[in-house]
Amino acid sequence: MTAPRRPNIILFMTDDHAPAAIGAYGSVINKTPAVDRLAAEGAVFENAFCTNAICSPARATLLTGTYSHVNGMTSLEGPTHKFDAAQPSFPRMLQEAGYQTAIVGKWHLGHGEGHDPEGFDYWEILPEHGVYHDPDFLSAEGRRTYPGYVTDVITDLALNWLDRRDPDKPFCLLVQHKAPHRAFEPAERHRSLYAHEDIPAPPTLHDDLAGRAPAAREAEMTMEDLTAEDLKGEPVPPGLSPRQEREWRYQRYIKDYLRVIAALDENVGRVLHYLDVSGLDAATAVAYTSDHGFFLGEHGWFDKRFMYEEGMRIPLVVRWPGRIEAGVRRRELVANVDFAPTLLDLAGVPAHPRMQGHSLVPLMLGEKPARWRDAVYYRYYMHLDVCHNVQASYGIRTERHKLIHYPGHGSGADGAKDTPRPAAWELFDLAADPHELRNLYDDPHYADVVRELTDRLAALQRDFGDTPAGRLPAGAAA
Repeated sequence: MTAPRRPNIILFMTDDHAPAAIGAYGSVINKTPAVDRLAAEGAVFENAFCTNAICSPARATLLTGTYSHVNGMTSLEGPTHKFDAAQPSFPRMLQEAGYQTAIVGKWHLGHGEGHDPEGFDYWEILPEHGVYHDPDFLSAEGRRTYPGYVTDVITDLALNWLDRRDPDKPFCLLVQHKAPHRAFEPAERHRSLYAHEDIPAPPTLHDDLAGRAPAAREAEMTMEDLTAEDLKGEPVPPGLSPRQEREWRYQRYIKDYLRVIAALDENVGRVLHYLDVSGLDAATAVAYTSDHGFFLGEHGWFDKRFMYEEGMRIPLVVRWPGRIEAGVRRRELVANVDFAPTLLDLAGVPAHPRMQGHSLVPLMLGEKPARWRDAVYYRYYMHLDVCHNVQASYGIRTERHKLIHYPGHGSGADGAKDTPRPAAWELFDLAADPHELRNLYDDPHYADVVRELTDRLAALQRDFGDTPAGRLPAGAAA
């Protein structure tokens, strides 16, 4: 099979879909046959990460191939903080190169003049997060309500556009799902899924967070912080010990989360079936990812934001018939800042000079560039955000180690407080401690590692043009 020079492109971006809930990433809690089909027929990136684990910034990075401080989206879209849709983006560049472009589903980058999607021939987006049932959508023609379940509706709109497109031009379609975002409302057909089974809990569900930075103990995203809405009004059974109650809450939470994913995977399968029966499968590159990671009970948490593995690790699966060998698995460090240059490279379009990532196409084709990145830079801005009270942080993750700094203050991002906290550091040896239970920052055996990573962190900040307030320790690179 010979792949076309300029393939069609379909990108699925979900919201909060943790790799731990995907079969191809070793899930022990659910099955995802459609995503697993993509993985079996293409490439799985085992070490893909976001650079800011919150919705709007991750979406801005996807579009622009730049870090948050460059694209301007350091926090959630708010009344004073909206995305400048006129800045360079891969959809606009593909459109200028002759592609038909479309986006359906979650945008979450503001709405109105200057903030509506640009570079798209067709767009129909959810207002902010949208709702799961009978959702409203915004388009150039105005607002419209569609009856049904949001994951099904998004897929219907995507398939309808594929039917209407110009068959003589290549296309790029972004299918951006709300699912499985909180409050995890399943489709009616899945309300009883998992009702008669217990979902395995992660080994760190009862982590007491001892030894970690104060930010970990301060965060309000534990099983006990799940609301009556999250639990669908189910009262906590009487007489449970604190440990038993946490386990009960976990079961209520994780079952609804997985029920939402069941509909998500079904709808990925609908699109793949459309490609099969329409004869478009051989001419279409398909990618599946999420905006950021999500805690599925690890450390007793839900949500994201933290630089711990579950918060920053994302799925990335790519099928490109005729070019990517089936069943490829890559372990190189990749980041969501790489997605825009990759999608442009698929189409033979050079990346914009402003873009800060690198094309993953060589990795997909079995190559390894001579100087591939050996570290990922991360920064979360929303200090003590109003939702989960998580401190601002930044840090570096290498193949083996992770260094995280909590400067104790934020950057004026929307949804953040100015309340100062003492600065703190964490160091984890991911080879010896994959669950990130032991903070080694003050361990004298790791002093050289701390110095090396601190210097490398400062160098990355300098290279990317980021200047977080607060001082690095003495001896760090200037």
